[in-house]
Amino acid sequence: MANITLFSQIISKLDRSKFSKIVSKKQSDRHNKGFSSWNHLVSMLFCQFAKSQSVRDISNGLRSATGNLNHLGINKAPSKSSISYQNKNRSHELFKEYYFELLQSLGQHPKFKQVKFRIKSKIFLLDSTTISLCLSLFDWAKYKRAKGAVKMHTLLDFDGNLPAYINITNGKTADNKGAYEIPLLKGSVIVADRFYNDFSLLNIWDSNEVFFVIRHKENLQFTTVKENDLPENRHQHIIKDELIELKNEPSKIKYPKQLRRVAVWNEENGQVIELITNQFHWSPNTISELYKSRWQVEIFFRDIKQLLHIKSFIGTSENAVMIQIWTALITILILKALKAQSKFDWYLSNLVAFIRLNLFVKIDLQKWLNKPFEEHIEPPPENIQGVLF
Repeated sequence: MANITLFSQIISKLDRSKFSKIVSKKQSDRHNKGFSSWNHLVSMLFCQFAKSQSVRDISNGLRSATGNLNHLGINKAPSKSSISYQNKNRSHELFKEYYFELLQSLGQHPKFKQVKFRIKSKIFLLDSTTISLCLSLFDWAKYKRAKGAVKMHTLLDFDGNLPAYINITNGKTADNKGAYEIPLLKGSVIVADRFYNDFSLLNIWDSNEVFFVIRHKENLQFTTVKENDLPENRHQHIIKDELIELKNEPSKIKYPKQLRRVAVWNEENGQVIELITNQFHWSPNTISELYKSRWQVEIFFRDIKQLLHIKSFIGTSENAVMIQIWTALITILILKALKAQSKFDWYLSNLVAFIRLNLFVKIDLQKWLNKPFEEHIEPPPENIQGVLF
């Protein structure tokens, strides 16, 4: 049986030396007021794992683990004022940078590699989600007249379904405008919905030798250059496969090259899905399946909103909101790494719930992950009657 809590063993999975390097680089402990960056990280991860609703919950929750805090690398439970102060003043860039550091280690598990497609290109799924905020409390988060929001523009790595890039903007920023800054990997493919049907953006991607599969808008004006033959005895859902040129003058100036258009019948929704791509060699079914895989990013958004703590916030400043979002992303990365290294077939929702119930239970993490429904209690030593005479 383990001598430290489940939460302590989870925290031990984090590379503290890399975190310390980032702290030194950003000098985030310069005015720490007795509440270091590491204490801050642990407190906000506790907020996510325990789904704490306030700074009081975080403070009291960690205080209840007295005697086990040293295993977390902290000396004492933080006060409410310390958490609030640092959430407002310690830059969220610290946690953002640490997420991407962890992605290089925890996010490289062999189980994350998906082999659904035979193509060699790295696959990225692009979409955004809106996180609603109360405008009277979060007056910096301009969105609508009586509503506040931030928008999380996410480039999801198909392998592991974890964000390779995130751009958090105000709620008013259009999806395509939030995508101009995403890093481009030569030879990769970006899959996105019709909100990214921006020909200036697509031209930038094409110029950087990045493929794309985008659902085009219904009012797209084009001229058919050539119709490709469709497979006769399979993939009957493929309706059209053709080479096109844009007809509308402004669009043609923005994207002067030819495009490939693939129309697919979606049986589930009873509608035709019309796609454009700059990849002319893959089969039309591969193009269709790539777009279908885009729903993985919707599942990712659902998971972080339902399973973690980003629908309500413990601080009202922009920095506090950003810290809570980035620590939620660190948490989902840890959870997926735990799920990958487990022999038990966990649903992510069950794993989150079970960890939440057992945060301060002293049990071996790996044994518990592999066999969660078995008792991991060592039998007491047998009492041997001594000889009296």
